[in-house]
Amino acid sequence: MGAALKGSPIGIAMMALALVAAQVSSASAAAISADARKEANALMSDRCAVCHGETGDGNGPGASNLNPRPQNFHDRKWQRSVSDATLVKVIIYGGPAAGVSASMPANPDFVGRPDVVGALVEQIRTWGK
Repeated sequence: MGAALKGSPIGIAMMALALVAAQVSSASAAAISADARKEANALMSDRCAVCHGETGDGNGPGASNLNPRPQNFHDRKWQRSVSDATLVKVIIYGGPAAGVSASMPANPDFVGRPDVVGALVEQIRTWGK
């Protein structure tokens, strides 16, 4: 990281993202607790399903009002095109942080919750199989 970014809000955010992404990447499926999966399922229903749908198909009740449409997590081509680190970035910092839809909101309360973020990424990946 360049000297100009060290200590700046952007530099701190980048370091936090790198830390969370590393924690999520190093967490194997076995390391994600049942409680984290349960919380992730509740969050998926409460926050994500409005746009992405209960089954991750991108057809939630709010989807018709969005342009671009919410991501269909069943799309295998998209699944291959996106890394887990990018998913973590979008989940925590919102779409604009990764150059995708500004309609995807940030979830800053997930910083420091790699187990829950990992369970969300795991669910998104499961829909792509």
